Amino acid sequence: MSSPKDEFRVLSWNIEHNGVDKDGSTARWDLAMDVLDAVQPHVLLRQELTRADRDGQSMVWNEARRLGHHFPFLATATSESANPTGVYVDYEVCQPTNHYEHGTNLWHPVCNPVVLIKGTTQALSLGSFHLCSWDPATRAREAKRLTTLGKPGMAAIIGGDGNSYPHRLNDRTPLPDWSEVEDRSHFEHRTIVRDGKRVSDTVAHEILCGEHAGHPPVFVDLAHHAATGPLGQETALDPTASLWKTNQGSRQRIDWVLATPQVAGCLISLKVVVNDDVIAASDHPPVLATFSLSALQRVLSPEAAGARVHQSSAPAGPADGYAYSTTGGAEEGIAS
Repeated sequence: MSSPKDEFRVLSWNIEHNGVDKDGSTARWDLAMDVLDAVQPHVLLRQELTRADRDGQSMVWNEARRLGHHFPFLATATSESANPTGVYVDYEVCQPTNHYEHGTNLWHPVCNPVVLIKGTTQALSLGSFHLCSWDPATRAREAKRLTTLGKPGMAAIIGGDGNSYPHRLNDRTPLPDWSEVEDRSHFEHRTIVRDGKRVSDTVAHEILCGEHAGHPPVFVDLAHHAATGPLGQETALDPTASLWKTNQGSRQRIDWVLATPQVAGCLISLKVVVNDDVIAASDHPPVLATFSLSALQRVLSPEAAGARVHQSSAPAGPADGYAYSTTGGAEEGIAS
């Protein structure tokens, strides 16, 4: 068992419309900040930072102040969605080195800062994603884009709202019984045609976390890892959304925290946080992944193997690969 000082906490949370109601009330946002204060995450992966780009990003900086010593990163809102993603990092533990945004043909751009955890020399890529709520094909394209953060040699933790379902049949939560779902548009948004039948959309999760031909996945689903591996934490597979809606079937595990395999091996616990304040604050509960800090420091110190590290986080293009030396500095445009 690790002590709190040997913990690195990453929390992903979709806070409905950034905790702001139509009448302008921020009571839900205040409740959400109380929840976060109790957890004190070192990395916060946020979705639905609704209209947080306004007024000089004042709400983003207010949230950073409430969190304590955190630096915020905000992706761009789009003309059709005012719900950007964001990432907050504890600068006493994480030194930001780069910030990228992945947005081409995505419904919500991915916020992707890169950091060095104290005591490490290999960069860790962080990503907050919010997959498309209404189109399975767009979600598949977004998942493909996210796989660029898990190229060989890279280390990454990403999290967000998948708006679709885990692909493994042994997941704790059964897939929706669509005959019981009253919301017809939800059925169109969340199902695909497979073998001539309409079934739940699991494609994005399979792209991100599926194993093929005996090879490991690009990302490890940390909930599945915690529940089915030596950690034995079955509640890691608890469903997430929706905490509010009743016309879309049973609650489903659509909020995920994922990591590249070497990082996943440092996991201590995975928890879906549900309490009265969470239920009042948002229709999604936060998902908290806790890692051993000392284990991460060992994994993210490749100089022990005498190797250079390649961290490819920039948007796809002719120079999308950046080589990182063991001191964490980016060298000029070395294409991967």
